[in-house]
Amino acid sequence: MSELITADLVDLDLSAETKNAAARSLAERMVAAGRVTDLDGFLADVAAREAQMPTGLDGGIGIPHCRSEHVTEPTLAFGRSASGIDFGAADGPADLVFLIAAPAGADDDHLTILSGLARRLMEPAFTGALRAEGDPAAAAALIRGEETPAAAPEAEDETEETEETEAAEPFRIVAVTSCPTGIAHTYMAAESLEAAARAQGVELHVETQGSAGFERLDPAVIAAADAVIWAHDVDVREKARFGGKPVVDTGVKAGINRPAELIAEARKKAERGEISAIHENREEPGAGGSAGASGHFGVRLRTYLMSGVSYMVPFVAAGGLLIALSFAIGGYEIASAKSVADHFVWGEADSWAALLNQIGSAAFGFLVPVLAGYIAYGMADRPALVPGFVGGAIALTIDAGFLGGLVAGLLAGATVMAIQRVKVHPTLRGIMPVLVIPLLASIVVGFLMFIVVGKPIASLQNALTDWLNGLSGSNAVILGVVLGLMMCFDMGGPLNKVAYAFAVGGLADPTPGSLKVMAAVMAAGMVPPLAMALATTVRRGLFTGTERENGRAAWVLGASFITEGAIPFAAADPLRVIPSVMAGGAVTGALSMAFGCTLRAPHGGVFVIPLIGEPFLYLLAIAAGTAVSTALVVALKGLRRKPDAVAPAGDGSDVAVAA
Repeated sequence: MSELITADLVDLDLSAETKNAAARSLAERMVAAGRVTDLDGFLADVAAREAQMPTGLDGGIGIPHCRSEHVTEPTLAFGRSASGIDFGAADGPADLVFLIAAPAGADDDHLTILSGLARRLMEPAFTGALRAEGDPAAAAALIRGEETPAAAPEAEDETEETEETEAAEPFRIVAVTSCPTGIAHTYMAAESLEAAARAQGVELHVETQGSAGFERLDPAVIAAADAVIWAHDVDVREKARFGGKPVVDTGVKAGINRPAELIAEARKKAERGEISAIHENREEPGAGGSAGASGHFGVRLRTYLMSGVSYMVPFVAAGGLLIALSFAIGGYEIASAKSVADHFVWGEADSWAALLNQIGSAAFGFLVPVLAGYIAYGMADRPALVPGFVGGAIALTIDAGFLGGLVAGLLAGATVMAIQRVKVHPTLRGIMPVLVIPLLASIVVGFLMFIVVGKPIASLQNALTDWLNGLSGSNAVILGVVLGLMMCFDMGGPLNKVAYAFAVGGLADPTPGSLKVMAAVMAAGMVPPLAMALATTVRRGLFTGTERENGRAAWVLGASFITEGAIPFAAADPLRVIPSVMAGGAVTGALSMAFGCTLRAPHGGVFVIPLIGEPFLYLLAIAAGTAVSTALVVALKGLRRKPDAVAPAGDGSDVAVAA
């Protein structure tokens, strides 16, 4: 693990008392080492990952981690806490904290090395050596694998027992592990399952579907398996390979914390002769309550839709900003300019404006097909891409718009999943995903979109457009309130993304109503970080030192329409922060709609103010919502602090996080 960790990235006396403070302390070492370019941006990514699922593990381990565009190279920082830090593990606080930082486009070699560390965290000898080490350089060498900890004394006996057990025909299990980031939990679950299998004399093969990709299990190994274990928090890829076998389906943390129970459950299912239907919505009794892709239908549907939206957003951002910039240079009439392929004058500003407008319009032309294609991809993997894109293109052809893209993606994914259930001769399996499935699914989706559902969806899309254009008075204000509440409830989470997707979908075919919606959504999304920044300025004593530092960064994040800048505050005190920012977001959304503000850019914050209709009223709406949120959060935190006023004076920052 050379270059991933050095002595400067090791803190054997980590004094932080909260997980946010611990992450900041270790991240500051990464910044000093030149591994992280933006401390607060990186910490926002860490907090967003932590909000998905706590990163504390049994055995006193915390592994905050994320992939971030603010990381220059894969890096690991290690801290050892004497008092322990709560990372949400069931058995108590963590004394060993590993902050893992991977670039957004990390190469496979480095990610493989990080996965090796994740596996070693499950070895008692390794964690015991880290607890005993007193030299940062030696601790870094131990983590890099340059020093080997002493083996646990029971290991030899366990090996002998395993060999005796394996003399008989072993029980065979194949397993898949995966997590949202694919860096740590994926490989720790694999190591934990493998160790438990060795102890029980079970033959177990694991497929880790991590950030570095995955190597498929040999089909012969799968065919010989008696049972399957899925320990995952994202959808298992190519599920159909495991059909016809008993499946234990659970979350990745269960694979780390309860591997022996999962193996025992797999044995029982095999003994009972249970065969799991791969594509059905299963909730296995005692499976550990996975929040993964195999949960309730509503959870899976949201996951599919968010897959499409996440791939669509870059097209929206690039295309929308280019179009907005073209309007700033050449005015709104530039949209009707001749093609720059036929007429372009290097020295004319209008020619450059027309060029930007036409590039942006070309990017916008992909919105609906990309949305549909990647909704389908989220449901059924690569074989669904072609029918998804075809369905999205048809949605544009029949004027079904954004709603048509949503329906086309769901139809394509469902069609491919249905075809994948059909058993085919082994000689045909190789051509199924590249020829047969895309061909048949495209025919089915095309028929449904052109002949069956296309026209009704187009009518609904037109009705929605007419409704948005006709919004006025109280109706517009109510919509602004709803959008503001959604933008501020989870600050970058699913509800926030739904509201944002609703707004940017209208930019594909802009109307006065859809431009008002876009303006309200962006204004409300700016409120949470701005309000936290203002609150930490006017009432510093109510916040910890770390929160005050986050507050300084939140000014820039809020002004840039990065709602996630308020996540650290919400994570530390959700019952006071979230209702406060929701109230402010509702006020801002309502005022923006009431003022008739419009916006042609999908992003940019205050930097696209020149492109906003009624800019001064727009800023007033943002200021009003920020003031409301600030007043509420200060009042609520002040009420919480009053009972502590009789206590001896101490560190006010500690009081601020006590409740």
